[in-house]
Amino acid sequence: MAYSKVGRRSSARKALFRDLVTDLFINERIETTETKAKELRSIAEKLITLAKRGDLHARRQVSAFVRNEVADVESGQDAIQKLFADIAPRYAERNGGYTRILKLGPRRGDGAPMVYLELV
Repeated sequence: MAYSKVGRRSSARKALFRDLVTDLFINERIETTETKAKELRSIAEKLITLAKRGDLHARRQVSAFVRNEVADVESGQDAIQKLFADIAPRYAERNGGYTRILKLGPRRGDGAPMVYLELV
């Protein structure tokens, strides 16, 4: 298989990655386990590439995956609007490699390797 199952059923795995990618676009940096970050990186990069295209079909494809959460209370922008208006133009000249993984060390309790996943 070309992806990690992260110990979840398919519906729970999809919900997990939908929440994580939405938080990544809102905060531009999240702390998670290394396994989840490596899977999330490919999803986030595909969505940013779609947002760079910027047409209506790309917006609908992104909105089918990213949750409709408020990204900025002052401007009333949600996560999808932030992706298309702020994040995608930032990477207009870049061909992939929109995210970076920074290792933090083991999590206290179970020892899972923790990382920061952030937009470059």
